Amino acid sequence: MVTSTRRARRSRAQDIKTLLILGASGDLTGRLLLPGLASLVSAGRAPGLTLVGAGTEPWTPSKWQRRLAKALPLDAGEEASAHWKELMATSQYRQVDVTAPGALAGLLASLDGPVAVFFALPPRISQLACESLTPEEVPFGTRLVLEKPFGSDAASARELNGTLRRLVPEEHIHRVDHFLGKSTVLNIIGMRFANRFFEPLWNRDNVAEVEIAFEEDLALEGRAGYYDSAGALRDMIQSHLLQVMALMAMEPPATLGERDLRDGIATVLRASRVATPFRRNTRRARYTAGRIGGRKVPDYVAEEGVHPERETETFAEVRVEINNTRWAGVPFILRSGKAMGTRRKEAVVRFRPLAHLPAGFSGTDQPDELRIGFGPDTLSIGLDVTSAGNGFELSRAELTTELHSSALLPYGEVLDGVLHGDPLLSVRADVAEDCWRIVDPVLSAWSHGRVPLEDYPAGSQGPVTEN
Repeated sequence: MVTSTRRARRSRAQDIKTLLILGASGDLTGRLLLPGLASLVSAGRAPGLTLVGAGTEPWTPSKWQRRLAKALPLDAGEEASAHWKELMATSQYRQVDVTAPGALAGLLASLDGPVAVFFALPPRISQLACESLTPEEVPFGTRLVLEKPFGSDAASARELNGTLRRLVPEEHIHRVDHFLGKSTVLNIIGMRFANRFFEPLWNRDNVAEVEIAFEEDLALEGRAGYYDSAGALRDMIQSHLLQVMALMAMEPPATLGERDLRDGIATVLRASRVATPFRRNTRRARYTAGRIGGRKVPDYVAEEGVHPERETETFAEVRVEINNTRWAGVPFILRSGKAMGTRRKEAVVRFRPLAHLPAGFSGTDQPDELRIGFGPDTLSIGLDVTSAGNGFELSRAELTTELHSSALLPYGEVLDGVLHGDPLLSVRADVAEDCWRIVDPVLSAWSHGRVPLEDYPAGSQGPVTEN
């Protein structure tokens, strides 16, 4: 009876009728969230959904409608446009300070539930908004959706988790990570566990190292308000790249259900740490003036809104150890940088070299590599093969294929999970805290100057590699 009741409650809670976006007048909503929602709605995946935007700005209904209209691509088909215009017709904007006593509670009470509340707000404002609520003021079935970073360290993440659990059950909390779409997660899992020639080699006996990199050719782009207080380690490695690492390193799950997959992620992260000395196992750097694709990029400290005394890094690299039988001794190198010369979003598995190569071969003798690209998702295998015209000379060959991709934008996939009650793309409470546990000691060492802050010209490949 208890199980049946729980299933019935969960089923009813999945039927979200209203999406409430807090911070609706902000950059995140306009640049990413609304286009993602438009891709979901225009695909017919959210029939009957009502959208309500809320913000502190005194927006008129016509200004809100103009923002919604911009979210749909100009080349959207007739049917897609019809779905989006149907949502626009009932959408509203409310001016409200959600941190004021009773303000968010009153807003929730006025909406047709169940409601999914998307906090497109700075972490501290989200915390204050949640603290303004009592459990009795949160209608049954409400889902709370929070953006990364989830807290600013392990202690604040635990505090926020406690606040959220006081309001709704864990299965109604979505800590979203748009970097990992559902198709990307399944691509990694499928590659890992559905191929005989990968799985037996996926261990410390055969793998020398794994590198996971997110390097972008964008500079600050007017985001100093957020980025200068976060930096590359908090912005990318603490959240996105640790999640990718856990998927790459997890044990075979019993099923593809969210519980088994998220248990596997949690198990990897509990075994992970960045070892001392941090001066050897971590790097931090900040870009200086340079050129990217012909355009001038100013020195980071000269960007508007930057506080040089913070020594915010725009490049971060950490070597993570996973202390279990499969991965002991294999470094997982997590690397992220802004204003780089080329864009790079990939995971690279470098296999150990052969114990012996028959005498007589010449040319390259590189370890085999497996590369998984993200956005678009690709799979590439680098092998040494004999050259045409000279069977004794080796050269590098790349075998590449595109992997399955979703028709939805990243935030469309995130919202699809929220509206339909699928927590697969949501970060669980214990995982959110463990990610901070891994990076907190590094952040502390950096803040005390134990690791030097290097520099690199914008448009380069990052700081010069030390020998």
